Amino acid sequence: MLFHVKMTVNLPYDLPADQAAETLAQEKAYSQALQSQGKWRHIWRIAGHYANISIFDVADNDELHALLSGLPLFKFMDIEVMPLLRHPSAVRDDDR
Repeated sequence: MLFHVKMTVNLPYDLPADQAAETLAQEKAYSQALQSQGKWRHIWRIAGHYANISIFDVADNDELHALLSGLPLFKFMDIEVMPLLRHPSAVRDDDR
């Protein structure tokens, strides 16, 4: 299943710099591993925001929840999820 996920990061201003840096490094490694596995298909920054739009390709809602809740920044995020379905007027039949 494909999911459109908007993630907005809200790091606390009083988070110690070393803790923030470590969490961000863990986040990058985790997200890149999911991208390498094909589960995190696309990621785009949203200009002017500390946020991204991503496309996940996972088996079901449970897998998506497990992956998202495993993000090191999860506790600092507002997340919006939209399941995606193929549109009947789509010319292409692939999901790239």
